[in-house]
Amino acid sequence: MLRDEVLALLKGQEGYCSGEEMSRRLGVSRAAVWKAIAALRQEGYEISSAPNRGYQLQHSPDRVSVGELQGALAGRVIGRELLCLDTVDSTNNEVKRRAVEGAPEGLTVLAGQQTGGRGRRGRVFVSPPGGLYVSVLLRPNAGMRELMWLTSWSGVALCDGIERCCGIRPGIKWTNDIILDGRKVCGILTELGMEGESALSQYVVVGAGINVTQTEADFGPEVAPVAISLAQKLERPPRRAELAAAVLTALDEMRAAFPHEKERYLEQYRRDCLTVGREVRLLRGDRMEEAVAEEIDEDFQLVVRFPDGRRETVYAGEVSVRGMLGYV
Repeated sequence: MLRDEVLALLKGQEGYCSGEEMSRRLGVSRAAVWKAIAALRQEGYEISSAPNRGYQLQHSPDRVSVGELQGALAGRVIGRELLCLDTVDSTNNEVKRRAVEGAPEGLTVLAGQQTGGRGRRGRVFVSPPGGLYVSVLLRPNAGMRELMWLTSWSGVALCDGIERCCGIRPGIKWTNDIILDGRKVCGILTELGMEGESALSQYVVVGAGINVTQTEADFGPEVAPVAISLAQKLERPPRRAELAAAVLTALDEMRAAFPHEKERYLEQYRRDCLTVGREVRLLRGDRMEEAVAEEIDEDFQLVVRFPDGRRETVYAGEVSVRGMLGYV
């Protein structure tokens, strides 16, 4: 849309940008540029104008749009095709629908609210307004063993993006929860698309839901004790567009590094993981066992020790791990 292109130009300009220059660069009339400026102002963008100088962006509302992200993601694979929605059933679902239609690697879907958000093992993922919900499409050339690392790699990337944008680094509850002050600030869901006849992977969807501006009331009484938003931790929470740019950049760096920079991501995951050293409960269906989480192995799986001294490698798809003291 022209509005997004005009916004991208304004965001990439330090000073004023004339209407004539914008019309020339975009190949449209000056009247069309003026209409786009008027539409942006109606959306809450503060844009000053001066005779013989043009327009300058002074202030941006908390909106996520193609125009907000275009400049920050220029030259990246992730984000080269962007879809920004107010509401969707699930950003992962939207990416999967487009993946089977042949969408290119890097397709990114962002939303301000999900009506059917999902977590691991089919759990409901509460997705109220005020969060940032994002999914990206990857088509990695890797074997099944390496593909199983992607959830952990994505956890590191999400921590990288939040730290760059907010100045604080959260931790990771094995395997896919991002934790801040003992409560969940972000969840990750990776989904693999397989080809039926060959059993080869066709695509991977990496989805994340980050709590940005929600309050306890937004989470509700059941979720509030175990969830936290960035606004509850920071004096000034980031604009969601700025957070999206940082997170998508970190995910693109992860995409480029996968799987050959394994040691770097494994080392960082081990530093970020809050589960190691804690007592945990392993839930296998209706059966529960208590153990101590001892280490993360070479495949990003959790190694635990039971009271009788037995050690076991726990795989994310087999059990649910709950901390016995606090959320982690």
